[in-house]
Amino acid sequence: MTAELVEIPGYVAGTWTVDPVHSDVGFVVRHAMVSKVRGHFTKFEGRIVTADDPLRSTVTATIDLASIDTSNQQRDDHIRSADFFEVEKHPTMTYHSTGIRRDGGDLVLDGELTLKGVTRPVPLTLEIGGFGPDPAAAEGGARAGFTATGQINRSDFGVTFNMDIPGGVMVSEKVQIVLEIEAILDTGA
Repeated sequence: MTAELVEIPGYVAGTWTVDPVHSDVGFVVRHAMVSKVRGHFTKFEGRIVTADDPLRSTVTATIDLASIDTSNQQRDDHIRSADFFEVEKHPTMTYHSTGIRRDGGDLVLDGELTLKGVTRPVPLTLEIGGFGPDPAAAEGGARAGFTATGQINRSDFGVTFNMDIPGGVMVSEKVQIVLEIEAILDTGA
């Protein structure tokens, strides 16, 4: 396999910390076969290492499952229960990358998601928002932005609760993942 040149304008190699104030870890799932419910997690942390060769970069993240927010307290409490996440036994979900590759014109972040003690490969289509100076940091500070999207089948992770309704089920098996990530360059200061 030959080396592949990936050019990213303004690219900065380094170690980055995900900024939870300017990031969103979200999902979309079909409800009652007629609409989509959106939610996100309010507590998460992550680390991105952008390598000199962008295709050798890595990502790790931990998400606090109890921090789920779908704008409905009753639904959130149900999702925290043993019917879905069982947060008392499995308080976090983790993701760590295993590689980055080109797929046509897209970049794909390959990685493994662990949820409820089950680990499965989950590729995410990656869009690089850009790299730029951090106006809130000392000289040399930088920020980077990324969007990542993908899809999982929740039953692959043991999240199988459902209710039959006329014409289908209450909650779709497919869950879309939507990540909007802003990260801060670790400058060692």
